Amino acid sequence: MRIAVEHRSRYRFSEPQARLVQMLRLTPCDTQDQTVVSWMIGVDCDARMRDAVDGLGNAVTMLYAEGPIEAIDITVTGEVLTADTNGVVHGSAEPLPPLLYLRATPRTLAGDGLPAFARDIAGSASDPLARLHALNAGLHARFRCAPDAPDTGVSAAEAFASGDATSRDVAQMFIAAARCLTLPARYVSGYRIHEGAPCAPHAWAEAHVEGLGWVGFDPVAGHCPDETYIRVAVGLDAAGAASIAGTRVGHGEEQLDVALSVDQLGGEE
Repeated sequence: MRIAVEHRSRYRFSEPQARLVQMLRLTPCDTQDQTVVSWMIGVDCDARMRDAVDGLGNAVTMLYAEGPIEAIDITVTGEVLTADTNGVVHGSAEPLPPLLYLRATPRTLAGDGLPAFARDIAGSASDPLARLHALNAGLHARFRCAPDAPDTGVSAAEAFASGDATSRDVAQMFIAAARCLTLPARYVSGYRIHEGAPCAPHAWAEAHVEGLGWVGFDPVAGHCPDETYIRVAVGLDAAGAASIAGTRVGHGEEQLDVALSVDQLGGEE
């Protein structure tokens, strides 16, 4: 499938900022399953931009802008060819061993509820892949209406206990639960075509299965990512794969508005 993306992030500041430094995880990488046909990041002010690869293998762009800055628009336009592989990721850059992704972070703390949930839902499954599918189905049954929404900053345990979650929160729940089953898991940020719903950046998870590799699971959708998904960045949690992260020098508040369209172009490739 050929997918076109237009993604604009507009920051407005209540007071002019002296300096901005931002890390942009907005560029997907080529794998055997997706090919970046074209991709461009633009800003509407004078800025220096440097491309690099972070320690997890993500393509990143560092943005440096000097003030005074009252507002900044960051725009992404691109096209990607994708294929359906039943969720299995082939040919991704993997500079670190899978065991790293057993490490918990403050955002993926399991608390008391998730370990019991993981054991009840997936503990009796016959093999690791079956346990992961059971976990995906169990979370989908509980959080099938979780929206794509801005990061709430809560942990997996807090979101699970409250019952009020976004797709980011549910991805972190899957990660925390999988790690409770001693299965390496990580957070994925990206895009998907989702008919009939407001378009927003999406989140899902990947877990490592011995002999198979990394496999994607989307507990909000209840299935593995297919050709309608574009995989952009991975991390130990939502903060580690955030599309835009950085610092600013200046006082006042900031306001963020996001506009996104993700559409299929033509027929399937």
